[in-house]
Amino acid sequence: MPAIPAASVANLRDLGGLPLGGGRAVRPGLVLRSAQLDRLDPAEPAVAALGIRTVVDLRTETERVERPDRLPAGARRIVADVLADHLAVSGLPPAARLKDLLTDPALAEEYLGGGKVRAAFAQTYRTFVAGDSGRASYRTLLTELGTPGAGPLLFHCTAGKDRTGWAATVVLSLLGADEETVRSEYLSVNTAVRQAFAPMIEGFTAQGGDPDLALDLIGVLPEYLEAGLDEVVVRHGSMETYVREGLGVPDEVTGVIRERLTVG
Repeated sequence: MPAIPAASVANLRDLGGLPLGGGRAVRPGLVLRSAQLDRLDPAEPAVAALGIRTVVDLRTETERVERPDRLPAGARRIVADVLADHLAVSGLPPAARLKDLLTDPALAEEYLGGGKVRAAFAQTYRTFVAGDSGRASYRTLLTELGTPGAGPLLFHCTAGKDRTGWAATVVLSLLGADEETVRSEYLSVNTAVRQAFAPMIEGFTAQGGDPDLALDLIGVLPEYLEAGLDEVVVRHGSMETYVREGLGVPDEVTGVIRERLTVG
C-alpha cells in the first residue's frame, strides 16, 4: 500500500482499495493511518484533499505533550492512549526513547540486545489485546468508525507502525481481509520508517551498534504481529469475538463499520 505523498506527515496511508474478497474492497477516503502529526501542514494540498474530520491519537501523554498534533482544518482530536497502563512492564527502558537508544549503542545493547527487543515488542502487542488501556483505546477507535455519517478518520501513534499497525490489523480483519492482505499491509510501513530513520541508523552502526538491533527497533517484524494475533486466539478464539467481548463493541456498531467501509 503506497504512502500518500504528503511532505508534512510521514507514513500517511489510505486503507481504501485493499481487497476484502468476494469482489469487495475497503472504501477509499474514509479510514487513514499515519505517524505523528506534529509537523502537519493543514494547507498542504495532499492533506487538505483528504477532508479528515476526526483524528484518533494513540500516543501516551508524554508523547502528546512533547510533540502536539497539528490538526487538519475542521478536524477534532480524540485521545486513545493505548499504552497508558503498560509502559512500566513493557520491557522497554522508561526514560529512553527511540532516538536515545539509536544514539547510544551501549544503552541499546544493555536494554534490548540478545533478542530482548523482539521479546519486548511481542509482549507489547499482546498487551494491545489484553491490557485495559489497549482495549479501551481500540474500542474508542472502532466506535468512531461505526458512527453513521462520520467523515474520514485518521488514526496515528508516533512512528505509525506498532499501535497504528495493530489498529489497521483489527479494522481490516473485521472487514474480512485475508491473512496475506493483513500481513502485507502491516509490513508495508517498513520502507518509509527505515528511510525516515536512515541517518540515525547509519550513525548508530558507525558507533559500533548492531544494525540488526536497530532494524528490529525501528521497523516491524511478522513475529510482532503474530504475537498480537495469537493473543486474540488464546483469549477470544477469533477476531470477531475479540471485538465483541474483548473490546465491548456491539454487533450493531460492527455492522455499521462494515457497511461504511466496504464497497462492492
